[in-house]
Amino acid sequence: MISVLFVCLGNICRSPMAEAIFRDLAAKKGLEGKIKTDSAGIGGWHIGNPPHEGTQEILQREGISFEGMLARQVSEQDLADFDYIIAMDAENIGSLRSMAGFKNTSHIKRLLDYVEDSDLADVPDPYYTGNFEEVCQLIKSGCEHLLASIQKEKQL
Repeated sequence: MISVLFVCLGNICRSPMAEAIFRDLAAKKGLEGKIKTDSAGIGGWHIGNPPHEGTQEILQREGISFEGMLARQVSEQDLADFDYIIAMDAENIGSLRSMAGFKNTSHIKRLLDYVEDSDLADVPDPYYTGNFEEVCQLIKSGCEHLLASIQKEKQL
């Protein structure tokens, strides 16, 4: 099984949104038994909390389930256990690479690295900007491109 972990700062806005959207896209392609999806945060401030209300509203409007999703903090073991670790911004990448130390980090990338024509490199944090709509559009595009890349690479 292919495993994908989405990472943001606190695991209540961007990464759970990406987890839910990516899981939904994979299910629509009939890949739910082939791809495992999860999310985590760099910090532990929100451990055990459900996604932010703004994330919940967007996902509900899109008809995408976030049932059972609770914030957790990324662990060193995650770096070994997941095939793809997808961060939302450069700060997250730096934290993940620091956590990895001298281990291989080629599987750690930013979500928007998969969107060749994106004007942005980072998915802005709606916890601070309040712009959940923009973030949803960026995450949808990133997840679609990521899934296409995985399908091509893994011949799914």
